[in-house]
Amino acid sequence: MPLASIEAYLSRPIAPTRRIALGDLHLPIDTAPGSGGVLLAGIMARFSRELDADTDEALSVLLDLLESGVRVAQPQLRHRMQVDRVGLMKARYHLESEDGRFRFRFDSRVGSATQHVLAAAYAGATLSGTDRAAAFAAMRKGLDWGGAVDDRFVRFVADRRHLGATVGSDPVGWAMTVLGIERAAPSDSESDDTGAATAREQFHIAITGAFRRQLIAAHPDQGGDPERAADRIADIREARRILLSR
Repeated sequence: MPLASIEAYLSRPIAPTRRIALGDLHLPIDTAPGSGGVLLAGIMARFSRELDADTDEALSVLLDLLESGVRVAQPQLRHRMQVDRVGLMKARYHLESEDGRFRFRFDSRVGSATQHVLAAAYAGATLSGTDRAAAFAAMRKGLDWGGAVDDRFVRFVADRRHLGATVGSDPVGWAMTVLGIERAAPSDSESDDTGAATAREQFHIAITGAFRRQLIAAHPDQGGDPERAADRIADIREARRILLSR
């Protein structure tokens, strides 16, 4: 039984300009993350592991922008999002249920890993309100996953307990330790002060820089431990989210 689907159009590998467009989308999110969120997370889990460290970091930044609803300049991740589908190859992504079990079907022989994760990101951005928030939360959980995209993965995405006991009672302190940041951001009571506002901007810059350094260091392509990379990268992403949400 079909549960969710995405249709995307991707440029060929030899094309001088790398492009992507969306087609028909069926992304139901009745109760978060919904079958739509699970499909988006599955695409991220399946293809993000093939990205290099720089593209992985750029994808995290793009997800933040798309979730916020701001207008995103093109191209992103060296690919241009467009409406025109002429000359592009069709790729389909499906989540189905068979005999009580979930099954993902991806057109992995069409396009590149970067194009596939971009298709998921832009598809999630077509949602609005709480549905969009649920979809992007699911995609980030997909990025954290290091195993097979199967029933166990679906249970992981559907589980709302994301942080577990690792963060503890001091999430900000934990996040700063993970990113290797020593100084705290100005408090909200100081937000009207020009100096505090400048300090907050500098703190955000420090977070972004630390996130990038730690993410690259953790990536197996840069010498990170392959057995610990998935957990480490998940912690780094969550630490960044905690600090930027203050």
